[in-house]
Formats: sequence, C-alpha cells, structure tokens
Amino acid sequence: MSVVAALEAALPWTPVEVPDDVPTGDMPGDKVRIGPEHVARANALFPMLVAELLPVVRASACSRAVVAVAGGSGVGKSEVASVVSHLLRTTGVGAYTLSGDNYPRRIPVQNDAERLRIFRDAGVRRLVAAGEYDADRAAVLRGLQEAETDADPALAAEHPWLATYQAAGREALRGYLGTPAEIDFAHLSEILARFRDGAPSLHLRRMGRGPADLWYERVDMTGVSVLVVEWTHGTSEHLVGVDVPVLLHSTPEETLAHRLARARDKGPDSPFTTMVLGIEQDLLRRRAADARIILTREGERLSHERYLEMEGGAP
Repeated sequence: MSVVAALEAALPWTPVEVPDDVPTGDMPGDKVRIGPEHVARANALFPMLVAELLPVVRASACSRAVVAVAGGSGVGKSEVASVVSHLLRTTGVGAYTLSGDNYPRRIPVQNDAERLRIFRDAGVRRLVAAGEYDADRAAVLRGLQEAETDADPALAAEHPWLATYQAAGREALRGYLGTPAEIDFAHLSEILARFRDGAPSLHLRRMGRGPADLWYERVDMTGVSVLVVEWTHGTSEHLVGVDVPVLLHSTPEETLAHRLARARDKGPDSPFTTMVLGIEQDLLRRRAADARIILTREGERLSHERYLEMEGGAP
C-alpha cells in the first residue's frame, strides 16, 4: 500500500491504546514517560495531522514529509511525538522520532554556563554604565550569584538596583536563546533536506550531558516516510524543511510542573530557569502564527486568534 493510501485509510480515525514499550526520541539519557494524557493528546492530534500530511506526501517525489512537534520545555513534546510516530506506524506509514535537542552548538553543561554568563555579564555592564555599581553592591551581587538567586525578581524590592541588572541580563538572553548563536539550525536543516530528498540513511547526532558525550549514528531510513522532530524550536524561522509544524500549547505553570516531574535538568525551578522558560514561551508565542496545528493539553485545536487570547493578547 502506498503512503498516500495508508494515510487515506486511517481516516476517520478511531483512538487506539498504546503499549508501554513505544520507541521514543533519540536524545541519549532522556527520561520519556508516556502517560494516558500523552496518548489521549496524540490520538486527538492524529486525524488533524493526517489531513495536513496528505497533500504534502502527494506532492513529494519521495512520498516523504517532516513534522515538527514544538512547545515549551516540559510540555510533553517527546511523549506526544513518540506516540504520533507509533500511530503512523500502526497505519502502515514508517516514522522516526528525532530530538532537536541534539543540535545545539554547545553540549548542555557548556550551554547552560554560556546562558548564565551572558545574563550576568550584560547585567553587570548595565550597572556600570548606569552608575549603579560600587564595591558594596558588587559584594551583595556576588552573594546572590553564589546562591543562584540573582535572577529572582522578588529580590529587587530589597535591592532596587537589581532590577537594572536583571533587565539587562534578560535582554541579552533574548538575543541568544533560540538563535543560530545557540543552535546549529543549518546542520539540522541540511539533515531534513536529505531526508525529504529520499536519502536511504542519515547520520544523526547524539548528545549526552558530558564533554565526551557527542557522536553520530547512521540510521537506516528505508521505509520511513515521516520524520517527526520533537523540539522547543520546531516552529523557528531558522529551521528549514518542516512541512507540518505543530504547536503544543501549555501555560508556564504546566510546563514547570512537567519539568519537575521529569527531573531532566538541575534546578528546574530556579529563578534563572524560570526566566529562560519565560523567554522561550515568548519565542513560541511570536512563532505561533506559522504552526499548522495548535493543540491544547485537552486535545482541542486552536485558531491563532484563540491561542493569543489564551496567552493574554498580542505576541
């Protein structure tokens, strides 16, 4: 059966149960725990996705397409993308789940340090330029940095000059997070192009948490018709080659709760991490208009206008 025929036969879609051993994304060491809520969300998404995939696959000389499942960190991208790939395979459409988190320019520990360096360097520079920096404040700031609370906005009530520091650091982070300075979009875009052109196999990047944990694996793409990219930045304008961008909507509070449960990173509820998540949420909001499907946690499809209303207004 052709890919188009398999997709056509999947509609109308009847939600199915999913086994516990569903293959997940290719991020080494990632703790992906698929629960009933992820299965329900993927089942709700699937018929919408099939409808979007059909014209893409029909127009493709190789009968291939790229889907991106995007959303805030901890929203459940890995889980939903893994279930979607499984559902595609059950319909006779080969699918592979690729994690975009394997494509930053620095390994995670180095990138975390670079984010913090950018924030702190910009903050101190702004204090100096504004004439708000002296030896006493330097000592206070050092203590806050050692306690990892220098990004906590609540402390600006006690130290008003800290607001200047935090504003400058936040502005600098906005110029780094989700940009080509942080992420090798060109490399991943090249991989997507090779897949869409029918490459029989791909060398895909693998990245762990440590300095030596970086390597490539040759992955057989024979029979794979849909590449499902799960990634915060799956809707980025810098990523070329995505046919169907999907945005999973969640509030920052829901995202944080998921991150805490997943325990993937150190200090998932720290003031600095909270700031980073807020900036990433702003990026997703600005890019939401490019998503072909915006889906709530309950499986409701949102228009862009309704999404903005839920987000509190214009991006």
